[in-house]
Amino acid sequence: MIIEFVGADVEAAGKSIAALTSSWGHQPEPALTAEPANDPDVKGVDPVAVASLVVSIPSAMLAVADIADRIHKRRRASELIELAQQLRAQQAAARLVREDRSVDLATLTPDQLLDLIADEPSTT
Repeated sequence: MIIEFVGADVEAAGKSIAALTSSWGHQPEPALTAEPANDPDVKGVDPVAVASLVVSIPSAMLAVADIADRIHKRRRASELIELAQQLRAQQAAARLVREDRSVDLATLTPDQLLDLIADEPSTT
């Protein structure tokens, strides 16, 4: 996910988001360009391996894992949106940058944010 900061105090906004994501165990990686990195060494997913993995996991366990993951991600999305709303009050905006547009994080609900992220093509 790429988050762009615009406004009066973008450095403080970046530090606030970095502190939040660090508490989740993810270190932010500043991007120098708006272009996504195209690494020629990145391999595609082997469809046979994925199919065998899906078949080997009972569907009930997979559904429970998906629900638990969604709840965990929704909580994180809510924290991120709350921080974006606080930043907006400080005259800075946190924006989610997508290929076709950018969206102000403070205006989204947690479910909308998760849906936008799920619609993004994977960079790995």
